[in-house]
Amino acid sequence: MSTTPSLVAVDWGTSSFRLWLMSADGTVLAEHRSDEGMSEVAGRGFERVLESHLGTLAAAEHLPVVICGMAGSRQGWVEAGYIDTPADVTTIGTTATIVPDTARQIIIIPGLAVRSEGEPDVMRGEETQLLGAHLELPGGERYCMPGTHSKWVSMNGPIVTGFETFMTGELFSVISGKTILMHSTGGEGSVSANDPAFLTGVRDGWTQPAKTTHHLFSIRAGQLLYGHQADENRARLSGLLIGAEFAGAGVRGDEQVGLVASGALQRLYHSALAECGVKVRNIDANVAVRRGLLESWQRFSNTNGDVQQR
Repeated sequence: MSTTPSLVAVDWGTSSFRLWLMSADGTVLAEHRSDEGMSEVAGRGFERVLESHLGTLAAAEHLPVVICGMAGSRQGWVEAGYIDTPADVTTIGTTATIVPDTARQIIIIPGLAVRSEGEPDVMRGEETQLLGAHLELPGGERYCMPGTHSKWVSMNGPIVTGFETFMTGELFSVISGKTILMHSTGGEGSVSANDPAFLTGVRDGWTQPAKTTHHLFSIRAGQLLYGHQADENRARLSGLLIGAEFAGAGVRGDEQVGLVASGALQRLYHSALAECGVKVRNIDANVAVRRGLLESWQRFSNTNGDVQQR
């Protein structure tokens, strides 16, 4: 295990910022997290925010930085573009975008795109997690990546053959906080992965997706007619939406899925997938993204050398 800093790895999303100071072998030497996502820092300046975190860690000025996530979007720091599927995730670092006019070498990983007139799709940040997931548990053919916008990804070895995005997390937030169901759910809040109402909701959403909007209103009716409490209603709402996501993703009860997640979402989705008879392979999302960032930097460095565009 090395203790010499070699790289700064950053996952910069819409609403969150995660930074790791890493050695050449991937050892995490220091970590910083904040709510300074893309939408928060666009007006303040990405380099200024990044350097403030690096200054706190006393990171040497020569250390390079590799970034994935929404910092590479059209509204982010520098647009990093997309690689069309089918795409080899092991090569994403070789096509990284160099951020110009910076004091240190900074690169941003591109996203992936499904270019289909009927069902176009994009991801940004998850491709780096996928690389890490592939390296952690090779041989996976299907991955679930839950979040505000959940991704279901099909792979053949390191090749991403396709993916679909489901707005499950965002829908939960909007429905529980901005619709009539806010009076039944108490707004946003935690949900237990073992709550019977959650698991029943998963089964109903999965087996009867066409009735999802009816089942959603029945949450309100259940409160009025039977006095169902907010915790139970929130759990059922979460289960219904996740179950409908599973139906849309074509989840079967006899398959194996790599679950790339951590924390509460990992617990919810693991429980939901198991309820549907799926064999789950857990891959910690934080470990995956760090490994993907490190591998991407190594690929970029081997391909491009230590050359910075100024």
